[in-house]
Amino acid sequence: MFRKFEDLIDPFTPADHGTPSASLWTYLRTELKPFHKWLPWMALTGMLVALMESGLVFYSGRLIDLMNAAGAAAFWDAHKVEVLCVAFFILFLRPLVITFNHLFLEQTLASNMQEQVRWRAHKHLLGQSTSFFQNDFAGRLSNRVMQMGPALEDSVYMAFEGIWYSVTYVVGATLVLTQIDYRLGIPMAIWLALYIMYVRKIAVRVASASEKWSDARSLVTGRVVDAYANVETVKLFAHGAREEAYALSAMRRLRLRFQRFLRLMTELSFGLNALNGLLMVGVIAPAVWLWTLELVTVGEVAAAAALVIRLNGMSGWIMWVTIRLFEHAGVMREGLRSIAVKQDVVDAPDAKPLVVTNAAVQIENLTHHYGKGHGGLDNVSLTIPAGQKIGLIGRSGAGKSSLVNLLLRFRDAESGRILIDGQSVSGVTQDSLRQQIGMVTQDSSLLHRSVRANILYGKPGATEAEMIAAAERAEAHQFIQDLRDPEGRAGYNAQVGERGVKLSGGQRQRIAIARVILKDAPILILDEATSALDSEVEAAIQKTLYGVMEGKTVIAIAHRLSTIAQMDRIVVLDQGRVVEDGTHEALLAQNGLYADLWSRQSGGFLAKDD
Repeated sequence: MFRKFEDLIDPFTPADHGTPSASLWTYLRTELKPFHKWLPWMALTGMLVALMESGLVFYSGRLIDLMNAAGAAAFWDAHKVEVLCVAFFILFLRPLVITFNHLFLEQTLASNMQEQVRWRAHKHLLGQSTSFFQNDFAGRLSNRVMQMGPALEDSVYMAFEGIWYSVTYVVGATLVLTQIDYRLGIPMAIWLALYIMYVRKIAVRVASASEKWSDARSLVTGRVVDAYANVETVKLFAHGAREEAYALSAMRRLRLRFQRFLRLMTELSFGLNALNGLLMVGVIAPAVWLWTLELVTVGEVAAAAALVIRLNGMSGWIMWVTIRLFEHAGVMREGLRSIAVKQDVVDAPDAKPLVVTNAAVQIENLTHHYGKGHGGLDNVSLTIPAGQKIGLIGRSGAGKSSLVNLLLRFRDAESGRILIDGQSVSGVTQDSLRQQIGMVTQDSSLLHRSVRANILYGKPGATEAEMIAAAERAEAHQFIQDLRDPEGRAGYNAQVGERGVKLSGGQRQRIAIARVILKDAPILILDEATSALDSEVEAAIQKTLYGVMEGKTVIAIAHRLSTIAQMDRIVVLDQGRVVEDGTHEALLAQNGLYADLWSRQSGGFLAKDD
């Protein structure tokens, strides 16, 4: 039974939903679309549950009148069929309707909505460019993704379980009171109008306060996670107190905004109790007065009193539900600031997978200034024949990283293009492009998973033997055998910690190199690939890398010029332009920038600018 209702919706249905709408109502409609067949059933069963509740109160008054009229001796003989029917309804039919209502609300809606929202938000954010993540806290982004699911699910759930149920109950109660005497419906109608106006006034303020509170909460999360993720740097520079102050300023702001939110709750409580007092006196007093005039019965007075006392208790809950809805609206608006952002690097509508036959790279008039008009690359043209290995050098800011980022299509070039075997990187799918490029960076971070999972990231379908062979070539197999994490997992099953913090820099680098070796892509990019290794290991890894380079098109970035002197060509960038291009010997003979940098090396590293 439970599984049947849970499986009415698949929250992970693969589909391209595009950029989420920044409009809250449009976003809600989009997320509710998979549930559209079941929403009417939620509404119908919820309405029946509410009408049954007000009907039971009404019948309790009728029961009192029947008892009073028939007397104890004749009551059962006169009314046993009616009483048994009501008992059957209460014992069997009422629980059945309530159960179906909860099955729809909890198994169909609640168990799927949260994960659908989170999955879609996470999927959309994963498609964002690297610059998107560089401009925000990872903690804040993850907090917004995680908060969106519960906020939206709870909103929809309470809209049915709270608002729809309550509206139906109030309507039913009003009809019951009007049926007893139309004059009893008047104070109920007045109370309802005042209640709606008051809730609306407070709720709008709550929505604004909640959005600010949620924003402050995300800021605290971002700052705390930032400190934890960079705890080594914090301790290295002895800035624990500075980080405390940095987080404390955000926490003070969070406290202030939370206090403002709670002030609204206290104000709300006062107004609610005043309105409820008006409701009870406004209905019960006229009911008693009408009884004194013998216009209504004792049972009807009891029913009217029970209805408004029940509504008195319910009104606080209704108010709380309404406030929670507006609070969630604030949370969702805050989350949409990150989630409803259009992806700036997307596959072309007609994009096809990249087909690599030779791995030749052609760069034509490539210009990219990051929208600033300067910096980056300026009209760079470069041809890298298939299988050629080039060294890419230049001072900091010369454009080396920009060239690599554009080749990987982490960004789209402002003008010019990059071709691989005649195919523009902007015209092929991003995944297929990056599957054909292996890259080892200077600071290769690892996933907070096992060593095995990190190496197999290069080729998920690889065999155990292939994985171990890659680790051996990267001079990593031996130290991996000695690894053990706090949970007792050892070797390739040991967890490496967030970004690989449980390993030394050299160990992380060797696992990253093993991952790229296993990937075996036809184009290889090395960005200071051996800088984190000691001299002995570096010598062995360099030999391995030269073997890995065989048959591949290679771009190697290095500040230690001796590591790229044996490349087929060396390309020198300066201020975003190619200023020299040739072999090591040819460039030295030119006595230009490369020769100057070579002569000014200290310990084999590229010297800084004067």
